[in-house]
Amino acid sequence: MDAAAQKLLGRIDQEFARSEAKLNSLRGSPAAEDPGRADRYALFEKACEPLKAVWRPRLEALRQRFGEKVKLSPALAEGRRQATFEFTSELAQITLRFTATTDPEVKYLVLEYRLELQPMLMTYPDRDHLEQPLDKTDAAAIGAWIDDRIVEFVKTYLSLHENEFYLRAHMVEDPVNHIRFPKFAAAATLERDGKTLHFISTQTREAFEKGLPK
Repeated sequence: MDAAAQKLLGRIDQEFARSEAKLNSLRGSPAAEDPGRADRYALFEKACEPLKAVWRPRLEALRQRFGEKVKLSPALAEGRRQATFEFTSELAQITLRFTATTDPEVKYLVLEYRLELQPMLMTYPDRDHLEQPLDKTDAAAIGAWIDDRIVEFVKTYLSLHENEFYLRAHMVEDPVNHIRFPKFAAAATLERDGKTLHFISTQTREAFEKGLPK
């Protein structure tokens, strides 16, 4: 193992040791217990309750307008503290997700935004978060933040297709999910009947090979 790897392992070991020392300290110190933590969790649950009414109509509006503009049918799924908007276009598998969490001390409502594109052909704003005190959440500010993230996503989506225009001479298509992408972005290839097939992931290549006649 080279010196750089050894140095990294040493840093990892230090973090394990630091965490173990902290846990031992907490176990041996009754004063370290936080009697108000359960109450703050209850406050967190209460802060999450109105979120569905904030993000659902906005994502529904996004789904409707996307259906009109790009002839797609995005799926919208909701969990207790999460909303996910996803679809597959001609250029990417796209997942947009809003999640409600809290900080380690359970003092803030933390809203997180994640955008995933596969294949990833360019840099783009893929994450953001908003924090508000659990006892002073602001639905209007949360709504404005979600609006900004949705518009940012739309800009990214349109940029993806503008990028395709410049790369059109290099585009190939995954034979499994029929997503188009530049051949240099292929995660896997396969030679078949004198042709090179390009795949956006090893999973789609494996699916293709499983479907071949024996």
